[in-house]
Amino acid sequence: MQKKVVIVGGGIVGCMTAMVLHKQGYQVTIVERNQIASQTSGESSWAGAGILFPLLPWNYLDSVNALTMQGVNLYQEIGKELLEETGIDAELIQSGMLILPPYEEERAKSWCTKNQLPYQLVKSGFEPRLTEHEGSALWLPSVYQVRPPKLMLALRAWLEKNKVTLLEHTELKPLAETQNLSSWETQTGEQLTAELFIVTSGAWSFELLRETASQLNIKPMRGQILLYKPEKNLEHMVYKDGFYMVPRRDGYLLAGSTLEDVGFDPRTSETVRSELQTKAEAILPVLKESPVIKHWSGLRPGTPNNLPTIGPHPNIPNLYLNTGHFRYGLTMAPASANLLASLL
Repeated sequence: MQKKVVIVGGGIVGCMTAMVLHKQGYQVTIVERNQIASQTSGESSWAGAGILFPLLPWNYLDSVNALTMQGVNLYQEIGKELLEETGIDAELIQSGMLILPPYEEERAKSWCTKNQLPYQLVKSGFEPRLTEHEGSALWLPSVYQVRPPKLMLALRAWLEKNKVTLLEHTELKPLAETQNLSSWETQTGEQLTAELFIVTSGAWSFELLRETASQLNIKPMRGQILLYKPEKNLEHMVYKDGFYMVPRRDGYLLAGSTLEDVGFDPRTSETVRSELQTKAEAILPVLKESPVIKHWSGLRPGTPNNLPTIGPHPNIPNLYLNTGHFRYGLTMAPASANLLASLL
């Protein structure tokens, strides 16, 4: 008999977890406070730029890089399966990433060599549309990107096709202390029953678990991003001083992002818009002639050292957590789902 599993949160991590568990024979229900794959303000799964790589990985813990790189390695197979089963192309593209100075060149080269990541030191002019720079840039040709809204639409279609239950516009009450979680109450008083519960609610996870997991160190961190459509776009992703630019297949260009500790406030601001524009134009001067097409934000689940929580709840034996991925929920999602499934 199939075990019933309720996954709390229908973002990228929740959907990937549902996909893995369904394949392993579980009867899966996803509970989502909004709508899965909708561009709802505040949800980070669709709002990000789609870079499948940890920005400056030599600055992160080995455990963080292990999850990100494992996740990256799974995306080609996932993208192919989603396209074959749903007809939706998640736009997985090996566009490469150019890291502009200043950065820790020797440390970066050492990390790339140790981790067998191809790299090349290139001079100004490698990406001819960029402002000239002093010193060598680091070219990483193997870095991929994916388009998050398309990926979420494909995941949703796959889940529906495979009869995974999607309970949308359903918000759960914060969980009270218990030794045996047989059901979880919604805000409207309905009881959702299952044998296993998994929290994948990103920035909202602490709100749900504040009475039962006080040590869970997750808080929302807002990121704002701009969209352009320059006459001549970049050929590669570009990173400089915490700022990235991602050219998409359709000719648009993403430029961001911020890290703002403002609670659950998804609003954008004109001040940040101006700051992002200034940074973007300084790197790619042609943007001075290109209007901002769109400006949006998302709330990431901020955690110390970008380290997620993946494993059983300390006191409730049938409750598990797969949350707190901060900037790398997209990149880590496939590996995190596999790890959580193995723990079950």
